[in-house]
Amino acid sequence: QLHLVESGGGLVQSGGSLRLSCAVSGPDFNMYLMRWYRQTPGKQRVLLATITKGETTSYADSMEGRFTISRDNAKNTVYLQIVSLRPEDTAVYYCRAQVHPMSPGYWGQGTQVTVSS
Repeated sequence: QLHLVESGGGLVQSGGSLRLSCAVSGPDFNMYLMRWYRQTPGKQRVLLATITKGETTSYADSMEGRFTISRDNAKNTVYLQIVSLRPEDTAVYYCRAQVHPMSPGYWGQGTQVTVSS
């Protein structure tokens, strides 16, 4: 059983940057594939980025190089760095831990990011 807590969201001006964190409590964090999603009201969660236990990363095509996912296994934390923020990046950002890609996994409660124009 894992517990995930996202942090680092907030209000930021267009063009700014943020680093979101997802702190994971529970055993064997280094064995989990970690993902970041975001969700806006009335829409489904959208996958943004993935990092495997071997630290291979992948990103959704639409991210245009503005997002960087990383993990620190010593701190049981996964990060999402976002640069050149735009108003359309406004969303609740969630992290997810999966023991393998098809497992339901565990979710955090989300952190709100609001980008002002």
